[in-house]
Amino acid sequence: MNRYPMPNLDSLPTDLRTRILEVQEKAGFVPNVFLTLARRPAEWRAFFAYHDALMLKEDSGLSKGEREMIVTATSAANNCLYCVVAHGAILRIYEKKPLLADQVAINHRKADISPRQSAMLDFAMKVCLHSDAIGESDFVGLHAHGFSDEDIWDIAAITAFFGLSNRMASFSGMMPNPEFYTMGRQPRAQ
Repeated sequence: MNRYPMPNLDSLPTDLRTRILEVQEKAGFVPNVFLTLARRPAEWRAFFAYHDALMLKEDSGLSKGEREMIVTATSAANNCLYCVVAHGAILRIYEKKPLLADQVAINHRKADISPRQSAMLDFAMKVCLHSDAIGESDFVGLHAHGFSDEDIWDIAAITAFFGLSNRMASFSGMMPNPEFYTMGRQPRAQ
């Protein structure tokens, strides 16, 4: 389990506590990342400010589901159990495809995704594993799939940010909440 004890919610600064309670209200539980990182409030604020800037932005050429694909695929490459399970759950929900997160985490090239999304994940994996080898041809290939330079920045920034997140989750022993494992596996009744 966690190598570092999670702080008590009541002991946290008001802004952290308020945000965590909002997440709990929406999700029905508190994802472990919120409490694990809350042991250092200044870092928590910086982490979630950048997370929100990347993952909640409205003016992106990437859908919410595509952003979660990036997180799931690159987190699998980084062997981050927490992020694969948590963001895989969110991916299943956004895309309404119960099998997709498992496919993307294991081998995105065989996943039920579009050629555009496959190109996006190929690039994200290159940023994740071989960023020093990125060249102009990578941009040309993504432009051919309709990605703008700003979209490409988003792909790279999401990949890089979650590289940090993956390492924090792994070294700290952060485990996924049990709720994540079943989320989005069965289509919701209409």
